[in-house]
Amino acid sequence: MSKLKELKSELSAELDSILEYWSKHTLDNQNGGFIGQIDFNDHLIATAEKGSVLNARILWSFSASYQVTKNEEHKKIATRAFEFLSNYFYDAEFGGLFWSINADKTPKDTKNQIYALAFAIYGLSEYYVISKEEKALEIAINLYLQIERHSYDSINGGYLEAFTREWKPIADLRLSEKDANEKKTMNTHLHIVEAYANLFKVWKDKKLQNVIVALLQTIEKHFINAETGHLRLFFNEEWVEKPDVISYGHDIEAAWLLLHCAEISEDETLIANYKKHAIQMAEVTQEGLDTDGGLWYELDPENNELIAEKHWWVQAEALIGFYNAYQLTGDEKYLDLVLKNWDFTKKYILDKQNGEWFWGVYRDYSLIEKDKAGFWKCPYHNSRACLELIQRIKD
Repeated sequence: MSKLKELKSELSAELDSILEYWSKHTLDNQNGGFIGQIDFNDHLIATAEKGSVLNARILWSFSASYQVTKNEEHKKIATRAFEFLSNYFYDAEFGGLFWSINADKTPKDTKNQIYALAFAIYGLSEYYVISKEEKALEIAINLYLQIERHSYDSINGGYLEAFTREWKPIADLRLSEKDANEKKTMNTHLHIVEAYANLFKVWKDKKLQNVIVALLQTIEKHFINAETGHLRLFFNEEWVEKPDVISYGHDIEAAWLLLHCAEISEDETLIANYKKHAIQMAEVTQEGLDTDGGLWYELDPENNELIAEKHWWVQAEALIGFYNAYQLTGDEKYLDLVLKNWDFTKKYILDKQNGEWFWGVYRDYSLIEKDKAGFWKCPYHNSRACLELIQRIKD
């Protein structure tokens, strides 16, 4: 068996394993939807709040996977995720999306974090592909219109991070505690364009297409550092950068994902530009590769200090980003990076006993003892890596 055929076979098996874990362990049969948290020891925290991003990513993962697996159970779980999101996370009164709800389905954090709205659009549009459920498309379009109405900065361009439930300004704009409290971030812009591109695949609206083109131009202008190839992460309203870390995971994720969005936009200039960016970003991401094939999380460039952790999602994005560079260039060195990274992931990141992927490992290979499922630990990155490579590797 060739190296690529073997890789495709292993990733197909791993996709089944990931989906089985989420199917078996995360359904909340008491309150509906999905368990909000499963800790490092695979203990279910039944009372944990439920995050909208987790629910939206489960929706996307099972909707996208069903198109490959044709497993009706996967479609059922996608439907469960859709119904729970539309019934309990979607805020019909103000047209937004609750950041989190309590285990008993009552609203908890009602802020409109644009990142979360983007993932809802991403998941809902993918679910529409397999269901043709008009309500899913309707909510996705509504959320898109709300982002354009409230988040788009008509003066300076780009998108603002967060608002109250009533779409008023909010003091704390951060996605998580580690983020800078700034009004414009690379991470949110990346996932808005990802969501909009996925929506455009099922809703061929000319204005949406134009918005995608403008957003890709904004990302190219502000977030991609043409000199270094790395991403700039945080800006204020007037596009003054607030220097921060180099995020190797986001670099390699953006490398392939932005090209994918450019291709959906059908703008030939952007496609050509983002092919160049994809290769440059794959090149500079190699600065963060360890000798074992694993990709480090982040670097603090000011102190030249490595955040010496290898996270699960960073490895998943490395698989796609380096394979994408291999497809663009035909250079075997990128394929070697994919194979070496997959070997690292199999050895240190996959939980062979209980299923799913560990959060990651430290420099000494000890496990990072964080959630197996939760606000940020979802089946999105790893299932997508499997799906992308399964579909990109031709028999």
